[in-house]
Amino acid sequence: MNITVFGIGYVGLVQAAVLADVGHDVVCVDVDAEKVERLKQGIIPIYEPGLESLVSENYAAGRLTFTVDAAAAVARSDIQLIAVGTPPNEDGSADLKYVLAVAETIAQHMDRSQIVVSKSTVPVGTCDKIKAKIGDVLASRGRQGLAYHVVSNPEFLKEGSAVADCMRPDRIIVGTESAEAEEVMRELYAPFNRNHEKIIVMDVRSAELTKYAANCILATKISFMNEMANLAEQLGADIEEIRRGIGSDPRIGYHFIYPGLGYGGSCFPKDVRALIRTAEDIGFDAKVLKAVELRNEDQKSALFEKVIRFFGKNLKGKTFALWGLAFKPNTDDMREAPSRVLMEALWAAGARVQAYDPEAMQECQRIYGQRDDLLLCGTKEAALRGADALLIATEWKNFRAPSFELVRQSLSTPVIFDGRNLYDPDVVARNGLRYESIGRAASERAALKATRGAKAG
Repeated sequence: MNITVFGIGYVGLVQAAVLADVGHDVVCVDVDAEKVERLKQGIIPIYEPGLESLVSENYAAGRLTFTVDAAAAVARSDIQLIAVGTPPNEDGSADLKYVLAVAETIAQHMDRSQIVVSKSTVPVGTCDKIKAKIGDVLASRGRQGLAYHVVSNPEFLKEGSAVADCMRPDRIIVGTESAEAEEVMRELYAPFNRNHEKIIVMDVRSAELTKYAANCILATKISFMNEMANLAEQLGADIEEIRRGIGSDPRIGYHFIYPGLGYGGSCFPKDVRALIRTAEDIGFDAKVLKAVELRNEDQKSALFEKVIRFFGKNLKGKTFALWGLAFKPNTDDMREAPSRVLMEALWAAGARVQAYDPEAMQECQRIYGQRDDLLLCGTKEAALRGADALLIATEWKNFRAPSFELVRQSLSTPVIFDGRNLYDPDVVARNGLRYESIGRAASERAALKATRGAKAG
């Protein structure tokens, strides 16, 4: 099938590359000519495992192309897929100007029937707006007789595993009332639907809300566990034991119940706020979603609060090693990352930061530029040199088994503040390090006490 994808950001580029990889002929359209040229040269604008080779191979094979020529791209395809960004407005609502601009572009250039697919995360009712926009433009051209269908087909990709998620989707949501559009969408996704039926067809508005509901329930699980972690810390319990206890219940499961510093990235924060705003627009008080957002914002300060309880509020002259900048592992995305809240609080208190991240160093440089109080280090070990303490904000795999002896020798104060609960408190304590993590104060105290007792004996 011939497919046009508008937008070569995170969603559009991954989806386009995967569709091309199964044999579809895909052209990607973007208004950024420089980005288009870089992609033709094999330069990928984002870090995502497996994406660079996938794009390069399919571009070389001629199944995946990049252009700024929207007219030609619309003319060649029967499916127009909209995957442009929907950045938040100041009030938290989704900004649809890019989505509607693409709809207008499609309508200006289409000269035969089309299936227009909304892949972007958009509020309920957006497909109706796309349909109206296309209809208005066609009418202005005197082509109101052209047939077209607007389909909601939300993505469910996780940063860090987006290629795998796209190649092996759990489900494929198709929102349409058109039998013709459903048939086309089934043909489009047939290569991903061979093992068992994954396509779920529903009405358009339900499909649009399904995307928001999915992200919001996952965000809710994260905020709930962080709430429990704070309670556990105050009540003398261990949140990691609690996590195993509740996760063993199949009704709950182990996914998304890890305590930490809150969620970040491009999806959960934006989508929770957007759904809150949608609720407000219809006069509904989304109390649960508001609580989810509030807990998440507070949780991002949890590690800094531990730091100032230990060192005091004035951190002038202190230097902190920071492991992890991206909001999660296997990405370079720092949008709404807890590390940003942490670093900015440390700087405001007078401290310096020596940071390392396997992938997000360039992004950090782009965001903060040159600063006297920020040193970006080439390795995690380099970040330790001359630091007063170690802080961990992202659970990268290569942080999981450090040399605790090296950590202790490098730090002027032997203490680790771990925002991701990577280590066993007993192991850290045996290596002569103080350990502050999330929701495990009781275990940390017990480990420290046992280690001191063993030394005294």
